[in-house]
Amino acid sequence: MTRELFNVRLLPAEDAPEALGQAQAAPAPLTDEEERRYQALLVRELGDTIAGQGWVRYPAYTPEDRRRLVAVAHRLTTHWGQRVYVEAEDLTRLRLFLAGYGEEEEGG
Repeated sequence: MTRELFNVRLLPAEDAPEALGQAQAAPAPLTDEEERRYQALLVRELGDTIAGQGWVRYPAYTPEDRRRLVAVAHRLTTHWGQRVYVEAEDLTRLRLFLAGYGEEEEGG
């Protein structure tokens, strides 16, 4: 059974910044150790996908995300000895791919 909810207002959690009278907090940057571990994870996971199909898409919502993916592409290039290209698909996604797996081959 579906119920219509009228005059319902969501209340923030007690420890939410709005409840404490503070502005919305930005996400905290990663520590050096967290950044190193996250990049290692991306190299492993994205590298496996690129090795299997020649390309991969990954979300990049912030400049820091884009910088991180470019660094991953450089690490994969160094590791494999084969260039991994980086291309922005739109404002929120980057595509990493090997030569021969450009946009025109993807549909085939």
